[in-house]
Amino acid sequence: MVLVSSKELVDVAYKNHFAVGAFNVGETIFVKNILKAAEKLNAPVILQVYPLEYDLMGSDAISYLLRMAMKSTVPVAVHLDHGRDIFDVARAVRDQMNSVMIDASGLPFDENVAVTKKSVEIAHREGVAVEAELGSIGNRKASAANNMGRVYTDPESAKDFVAKTNIDFLAVSIGTVHGPYPSGDSEIRIDILKTLNAALKMPLVLHGGSDNPDNKIREAVQNGIAKVNISTDIKMPFYHAIKDKVISNPDEYEPWIITKEANEIQQKIVGDKIKLFNSENKAQLYFSKNTSLTPLHHFSEDKLDFI
Repeated sequence: MVLVSSKELVDVAYKNHFAVGAFNVGETIFVKNILKAAEKLNAPVILQVYPLEYDLMGSDAISYLLRMAMKSTVPVAVHLDHGRDIFDVARAVRDQMNSVMIDASGLPFDENVAVTKKSVEIAHREGVAVEAELGSIGNRKASAANNMGRVYTDPESAKDFVAKTNIDFLAVSIGTVHGPYPSGDSEIRIDILKTLNAALKMPLVLHGGSDNPDNKIREAVQNGIAKVNISTDIKMPFYHAIKDKVISNPDEYEPWIITKEANEIQQKIVGDKIKLFNSENKAQLYFSKNTSLTPLHHFSEDKLDFI
């Protein structure tokens, strides 16, 4: 299987009105669970790594992700989630990730443009796609009042941002938050999303995809969202299952026993998300006569180290 560019994954999804699930790999055990669910449903998938997850696992873990992707029967990409700065971007490009996100959304517009543009220059030289963010996506650690005061993505500013930076896809703020909702209630602004989709006509990304009503996610996918980020929804049940197992079996210590139920739960959740995003059985679209998968020029299997 060709290790597929995230841009190709997301472009095809956008044209065909489905979304590729981008699941955070908090530790390497998640990789098999995500790929097993994707292969069972014949769905494309993105394995993504947050900088703190990256720091925890190290660059060798990225080699493992890339090798597992190469062995998969479905199209897979490996992505840097929420790169903090140019150094995060450079590390991901060096480690041969397929795409990177530079998140300078907390900076003033012109500074966001400058940092993003530099990231694009670095990544595009190596054939690596770039995602950026405009607006302010909420955070689970903030109060409900503060989260409701977030800055939604402005369509005209977004058009200007895309033109100046040459990014490949854009993460937009339409009401989601990272992690569980503080108030227990979410509000995805489909009206804002429709305006953004009409103005930009490019793949859009939904961050904070966990803990949202299914009907809102479906509607978002039909209106330009081509990549949905999922982290909390696959982490909390996984670790809670391990906690419950250890509490009920305090003398047990073998990892293949302790993680059995956790793995099963995580695989089911990933499968449910794939169905929700309408990406089930969409892997075949990447092998059709109308789609030509491009081997990644920056990818060198010889540079990968076995773990």
